[in-house]
Amino acid sequence: MNNDDDNRIISSKEKEEDKSFDVTLRPKRLCEYVGQDKIKENLEIFMEAARRRQEPIEHVLLYGPPGLGKTTLAHIIAAEMNSNIKVTSGPAIEKAGDLAAILTNLQEGDILFIDEIHRLNKNIEEILYPAMEDYALDIIIGKGPSARTLRLDLPKFTIIGATTKIGLLSHPFRDRFGNIYRLNFYASDDIEKIIKRNSAILKIEAEIDAIKEIAKRARRTPRIANRLLKRVRDYAEVKSDGFLTLAISHESLNALEVDELGLDEVDRRILKTIIEKFNGGPIGLNTLAAATFEETDTIEEIYEPFLMQLGFLHRTPRGRIATEEAYRHLGLVPPVTLL
Repeated sequence: MNNDDDNRIISSKEKEEDKSFDVTLRPKRLCEYVGQDKIKENLEIFMEAARRRQEPIEHVLLYGPPGLGKTTLAHIIAAEMNSNIKVTSGPAIEKAGDLAAILTNLQEGDILFIDEIHRLNKNIEEILYPAMEDYALDIIIGKGPSARTLRLDLPKFTIIGATTKIGLLSHPFRDRFGNIYRLNFYASDDIEKIIKRNSAILKIEAEIDAIKEIAKRARRTPRIANRLLKRVRDYAEVKSDGFLTLAISHESLNALEVDELGLDEVDRRILKTIIEKFNGGPIGLNTLAAATFEETDTIEEIYEPFLMQLGFLHRTPRGRIATEEAYRHLGLVPPVTLL
């Protein structure tokens, strides 16, 4: 089986090449952050309330698909609260000692950002409970009957967790977050605003139609929009002295095999396999994986959600079915049963 999601230009997962690029473009304050308006309104209120009480903010849990700005929001919260932010991830905290070292080094009002918080060991979760509620760390000294618990007081701090899989967090753990926000896919207008803003930061001259064309193919995800902007900029520098026109956007994005709805070669291959080899479905997940040389988890978690969001794919008890819209997008005639 082949899992090539890491190599896809329209993958929403963070790549090594994205890191320095995203830091350059990352908004520093809430007023600069485009989209997610309801979340921003709520954040402004609870941060202002915490500032007036001169207290750290309650623990925050941010969840949603990758590439929507969870890490960016965490850094903005820290900036707005004038707090230091310490960054780690669920897989990086392997032992209780790792967590103890992090927590005992925090200062009053600090923010601890834990990315992929759903990947925390369950034992680590349980150690976090008193730390989050009582600002105390319980350490077990010794083993067996002679073991005893030592309680260390911690400064008041805030945990901001980010996850793409909130269902993997236990209920007791979720309940300890005072603010839980789901980040949604962005409206096309917001993606255009993000690309326009970032073009100005990168000093890219671009026609408004060129910006709209990139936004159309960005799968409503800022990380993908930034990556496409970077690739189109490189193409424009070679082909048109750096000026970004609609024609250049078309050429470069077509060369990358990203179509007008943001589908790439893998997306189209999955749809064509269902349509051409299995008469449009229904087809079981394992059969589809074998026919496309992809992992079942990759199809289910990476490819299918966007195809379903576009209305190109249905999941049924009998298997996957390609819709009339999928046929038309691929330039094929849908069968009579779909009309």
